[in-house]
Amino acid sequence: MNKILSKLPFKILKTTAVSGGDINKTYKLEAVEGNFFMKVNSLIKYPELFKKEANGIKSLAQSDILKTPRVVTYGESDNYQYLILEWLQAGNETPESQVKFGRQLATMHQKPQPFFGFTEDNYLGTWRQPNTQHTNWQDFYTECRIMPLVKLIVDNRTFYKENRVAAENFCSRIGELFPDEVPALLHGDLWGGNYISLENEDTALIDPAVYYGHREMDLGMSRLFGGFSAKFYEGYNEVYPLEQNWQERLPYSQLYPLLFHAYAFGGNYINSVKEILKRF
Repeated sequence: MNKILSKLPFKILKTTAVSGGDINKTYKLEAVEGNFFMKVNSLIKYPELFKKEANGIKSLAQSDILKTPRVVTYGESDNYQYLILEWLQAGNETPESQVKFGRQLATMHQKPQPFFGFTEDNYLGTWRQPNTQHTNWQDFYTECRIMPLVKLIVDNRTFYKENRVAAENFCSRIGELFPDEVPALLHGDLWGGNYISLENEDTALIDPAVYYGHREMDLGMSRLFGGFSAKFYEGYNEVYPLEQNWQERLPYSQLYPLLFHAYAFGGNYINSVKEILKRF
């Protein structure tokens, strides 16, 4: 820790461990220059984790719509890597802030992107997610999201032949299951723990797993673990109305994060994935 702190471009007055990191050790740094947020993790287990996260934050920031923490610096020290971000002081979430958040996310999604995928691979949690560029959603969702994780779960012997076949059948129908839309910049891991309500009804996005994809992926993730009120969806639909029956398609957009959780944690996530796939 001291080696990391000695590399930072400011004078540290106090370091306090804080909660909120599922896979990282996280700290509040109080310095002469202000307050900062620091993440620390293994360099060996997750190479370039924080470089990829910093690039994702910068991509969201460049859209100039939703707030993000400013990336101060990132680097390596011995077997550790670290990321230093601006400290964001949480405020009170209100119905008005959720409406504004929904409108802003919809505005970000409205801007068309050149392809499905991204300019580099990055991480969803502990999984290095491939972001190979594709011209259509079906191929990208199949080759870079669903089938790589299905293979890992099969290799772990928690998936069987019939589950793999069902996943292949699902992938063959992605083009008809999802409405045809242009790629959108996605947060990529938009659950309730990955945004911060600020003052003045603003919202900041944190911990992204960005890529260019179908916008219903962000909406599906937002409904998977809670944290978003009905006002959020009202605001979203004011700006960029979702296609008819989007709620019925939630299991299809949630399949990817559920597959990741099934791979990482097993348990009931395996059953949730099988429940979605059994109709195929």
